[in-house]
Amino acid sequence: MTGGSAPDGGEGTLARRLGLRDAVVLGLASMLGAGAFVSLGAAQDLAGALAPLAVLIAAGVALCNALSTAQLAAQHPASGGTYHFGRERLGPWWGFLAGWCFVLGKIASCAAMALVIAAHLVPDSAQRIVAALVVVVLTAVNLVGITRTAALARALVVIAIAALLLTAGRLLVGLGTGAGGSGAGAGAADAAAGGTLVPGPLAGAASGFWDGGPVALLGTGGGPVALALAVAQAAALMFFAFAGYARVATLGEEVVDPRRTIPRAIVLALAVVTGLYLVLSAVLVLVGPAPGRGGWGPAPFRAALESVGAGGPWHVVLTVGAVAAASGALLALIAGISRTVLAMARERDLPGVLAHVAPRFSVPQRAELAAGLAVLLLVLLASDVLVAIAASSFGVLLYYAIANLAALTQDGQWRLTPRAVQLAGLLGCVLLVASLPGRTIASGAVLVLTGLAHRGVVLAARRSPSRSGSNKS
Repeated sequence: MTGGSAPDGGEGTLARRLGLRDAVVLGLASMLGAGAFVSLGAAQDLAGALAPLAVLIAAGVALCNALSTAQLAAQHPASGGTYHFGRERLGPWWGFLAGWCFVLGKIASCAAMALVIAAHLVPDSAQRIVAALVVVVLTAVNLVGITRTAALARALVVIAIAALLLTAGRLLVGLGTGAGGSGAGAGAADAAAGGTLVPGPLAGAASGFWDGGPVALLGTGGGPVALALAVAQAAALMFFAFAGYARVATLGEEVVDPRRTIPRAIVLALAVVTGLYLVLSAVLVLVGPAPGRGGWGPAPFRAALESVGAGGPWHVVLTVGAVAAASGALLALIAGISRTVLAMARERDLPGVLAHVAPRFSVPQRAELAAGLAVLLLVLLASDVLVAIAASSFGVLLYYAIANLAALTQDGQWRLTPRAVQLAGLLGCVLLVASLPGRTIASGAVLVLTGLAHRGVVLAARRSPSRSGSNKS
């Protein structure tokens, strides 16, 4: 094990308090808020009636990544996720790149979740302030211990799933009684009739590669190319909704019996969420295209309920579910970021002061505070929820690409799946990144290169004093 990682039971280590149920719940909490209340609408805006296919593609890539992550976590059960795995299997630079991409991507995820919570609670003019307050409150919850985090996440997951199932049921009832706009069921009808499927309303709507990516540059003429590119970008945005299983790996130092618990928790959480997303995506397709030219927006199921004539109490049910799901996601995401920051600080890839673990609650409180502050700043500065989702997908997909590379190096008793699984995951990550808007790719590349350059400068500065001392002697 790398020298900076604290062994079990040593000073500064985290206590193992999470069992299988808590680990699964934290994974579910990390995924449900994003997928159900943001990404599903964005996927249909891009892929139309083929949105469920985008869900399946994203789930397939996520499954490959999950199996690679489980394989790595079983052999290297310490906080930090692929940052730790990359250091162990590929070297310090690869580990740093993974950790840096994770932190960047998940800070964007947290900002998106906080904005979604605010969007369901207050008018536009007050959303920034409310989102900022949500970040402060949930960061404070994380500061008092991981078992409290898991307990709150469990309650939020139950509320979110109940609200989603009730909402899906009400939409199906509305469709069965013929309630709904002129577009209700149109996408499903076209598919059933064998007609030509077209991308959703936002595919190709942006001007050029910079704003819309390959789907805007090459897919505006329709046909198979347009469909493939629209589905690929929809899958890239949907992948954002599947990334929560990594929270289990980043909490590896706090999981009981990690070699057994981590793989099982990852696969179980992913399976539950995949099934739920497919059902919700199919229901949204049955409802039909979004009523507005701008697509479903950050609250697709609210618009869907309105389209079938369900308001009043149903809006309350949906709002409670959305706030619970997004809060659970944000709670678990902040915990995951802080554990990666902790691992990077232990290796001095981030300031060493962040490596402190508070003895009273056995949590990395300084890393928690740093993560919360970064999310708070982005909430106040971010322009759009979907932009934050795309930015998160960029960082997280690169993170998992490195996880697949690291898993390719494992042999013997630690290999749980054939190498073809890691190769498929690596290829899937690269292709989904390439489908994102050019603006996202360019800005993400600049941030990644900035982090690498910073590490190079820090390493050079560390070597300089030793060289000076050698010259003097």
